Amino acid sequence: MSDVRKPLPIVTSSDRPFWEGARRHELMSYKCLNCGTFYYPATHCVACNRPKMEWVRVSGKGSVHTFVIYHQVYHPAWKGDVPYNVAWIRLEEGPLLLSNVVGCKNEELFIEMPVEVVFDDVTDEVTLPRFRPTT
Repeated sequence: MSDVRKPLPIVTSSDRPFWEGARRHELMSYKCLNCGTFYYPATHCVACNRPKMEWVRVSGKGSVHTFVIYHQVYHPAWKGDVPYNVAWIRLEEGPLLLSNVVGCKNEELFIEMPVEVVFDDVTDEVTLPRFRPTT
């Protein structure tokens, strides 16, 4: 049986600035220029319903909002990784980002654990933001 590769994100026109920032090791988020709300790409702000938004660099700091530890293989590409965590990270600026926490044991994870972004250069084209605990 050949090695199964992990699926990588498909970059679209609406999220290209996020992935280009990750390749530069910068965490990017969408921000409303009217009210300052950070959120995912949309045509209008989710808070004030105005259409003036832009991609901006954010701190990369946040905390674990919630997480799960996978012990079962749901896709053959992750067979060698179980158990592994998947976490929703609440960035200091407000939005949630789905990622993994690295640099600690799964048993050490806890809700509201302070974390900071680190970048995993998976290929020459794709860099994944992951998070590690901060002290």
